[in-house]
Amino acid sequence: MEERETILDILDELAPGADVEGCTTLVDDRVLDSLTIVALVAELEDAFDITIPAVEVVVENFNSVDGLTAMVKRLVEDQLD
Repeated sequence: MEERETILDILDELAPGADVEGCTTLVDDRVLDSLTIVALVAELEDAFDITIPAVEVVVENFNSVDGLTAMVKRLVEDQLD
């Protein structure tokens, strides 16, 4: 759960007032635009000490908090291997 809470905190800073927790269309509804996604990638990389490759920056990973959390967990595990 730690990853999810951190991601929610970051999203709250980048998109204040947006109801992101249950949303599954963050990109589709333009809650996250291209500039916000760039900032989000940088924040996630700093917060979790990971590198997010360009191939991971896809709608499926960024359209929901669940997608972001799954991506972060996968990248953290990959770096531990």
